[in-house]
Amino acid sequence: MHMQHLPLSIEPCSAFATPLKGDTLFGQLCWALRDRLGEHRLREMLEGYTEGRPFAVVSNALPEGCWPRPVVPPAIFGDVNPAKRKTMKKRTWLRHEDFARPVREWLCCMVENPHDACGGPASVAPSASGRRPLVERETRFRNSIDRRVGTTTDEGFAPYGTPQFHYREGTRLDCHVVYDAERIDEDALLRAMSDIGGFGFGRDATVGLGRFTVEKCASEGRADLPLSQDGATSWLTLAPVAPQGLEWKPERCWYHPFTRFGRHGNAAVHLGHPFKTPILLADTGAVLTPRNHHDALLFLGQGLGGANQPLSCSIRETVHQGYAPVIGIRIPERSGGEETPA
Repeated sequence: MHMQHLPLSIEPCSAFATPLKGDTLFGQLCWALRDRLGEHRLREMLEGYTEGRPFAVVSNALPEGCWPRPVVPPAIFGDVNPAKRKTMKKRTWLRHEDFARPVREWLCCMVENPHDACGGPASVAPSASGRRPLVERETRFRNSIDRRVGTTTDEGFAPYGTPQFHYREGTRLDCHVVYDAERIDEDALLRAMSDIGGFGFGRDATVGLGRFTVEKCASEGRADLPLSQDGATSWLTLAPVAPQGLEWKPERCWYHPFTRFGRHGNAAVHLGHPFKTPILLADTGAVLTPRNHHDALLFLGQGLGGANQPLSCSIRETVHQGYAPVIGIRIPERSGGEETPA
């Protein structure tokens, strides 16, 4: 495989009902490629997917210029004033320009409001900036309509609420795609991602939600971001990942469990059984330390599903992205009061 890194810039154009997580984006990417290139071509690209040979791995959509906070014990960030712990928990985004700092200094650099991370002065606290948050949530109320008569159903007026969220106007997001240049080219990925944004991503796309535009990141040198710290010992994941059964140091791995209750999209919703088998993953921001030293990686994890371990009763070949793009970070160990590399 000849894996390359493609950073994309996403500009939301509507509200969303489904979070822009990497595994869901990958699922819609497969449907977009099927519609554009044909099912036979998609099957060719998916060959070897569950054997460690993905044609593409997609990250979450992250605030522009930011990395997610690693899920590590507070002690790794150094001593934190107990009176400020609640405030520090809200700091979840790290500027790209602070990535080279030691991990123990990250908490002081992180911010709660990504808009502050992407242009505000580092000395201004997120709460003091006076800016609206990146994401605002709301409940939109609707009522079922009988299309035959153009009015409410036989049950009468019975409104129901659906949650959705929208990004602050002018927000841009980064999405990192790792792809095999021998099986798919950059232009095909860009066109397929643009198709997703044009038709709508996730739930309620048919009523106008999930719209965005996408382009390649090339400004300010962000297309050539450093993806590993010097002396990196661990990997920070940028999407949900399936680490089960792989070679890790369990005492040096930290993550939040995440259960994906997946369902088919596109034409597969009409096959009679759209729901997939639930999958247990490690959520974005997991820190995984390999048992043995590895060279620099662009992704880790494993492909789930396939004909041998089906996740779907409707399409037995269905796969799920258990891979995640990663960046290398150096997590120190304490030995006799001194910090040494793991």
